[in-house]
Amino acid sequence: MSKMQNLLKGLIKENPVLVLILGTCPTLAVSTSVTAALGMGVAATVVLILSNMAISALRNVIPSRVRIPCYIVVIAGFVTVVELVMEAYTYSLYQALGVYLSLIVVNCVILGRAEMFASKNGVIDSAIDGIGMGLGFTLAIVAMAAIREVFGAGTFMGAKIPWLCENPISIMTTAPGGFFVYGLLIAIINKVSNGKAITKTEFGCAGCAGCAAGCTDREACLALEQANDKEAKA
Repeated sequence: MSKMQNLLKGLIKENPVLVLILGTCPTLAVSTSVTAALGMGVAATVVLILSNMAISALRNVIPSRVRIPCYIVVIAGFVTVVELVMEAYTYSLYQALGVYLSLIVVNCVILGRAEMFASKNGVIDSAIDGIGMGLGFTLAIVAMAAIREVFGAGTFMGAKIPWLCENPISIMTTAPGGFFVYGLLIAIINKVSNGKAITKTEFGCAGCAGCAAGCTDREACLALEQANDKEAKA
């Protein structure tokens, strides 16, 4: 995969929100406002890029058995920095995001890229992967927020839209409306890609050779992966 393909894959083919179905909680919770969604997207992208680079640089040092706790510690450090910066310079946005800003620590998008990509690739490629996935996450959450805010509140980034502000579809700002827009965007992505977007079998356990052999144990799967790595190096 070229660096350009690595960068662009997160926009549609492997969009973390609309294809991989990761980060659903903050996507649904924050996507009632374009401003909040954009802030969440930028914050998550910054954390994703920095954590990918750090984890890639430390991938040969972190023991495999405690890699997930180590990833969380690294991610938590960058999330704390982003929180403090936002609290200092964009306090209203910091308040709007609330607890969901702190929950970036356990965002499946960031943990997933750390486990699937950064722990297996170099620093530069991991940074590019972080940029691409961050852009994909941001575009998806902002697209959802634009639809929900325009039709649910009759505003766009706080500015009132004639007629719509007087006749809002209030359900769009609730959970059912969020799920409706989420499903709609997933259907659009599937249509645009002609159903050729990556499937879960390509990035989950089903894509592992051990799974085809009947593996149901995580430790056995990890052992097989390590054996394959040693064989490849040899």
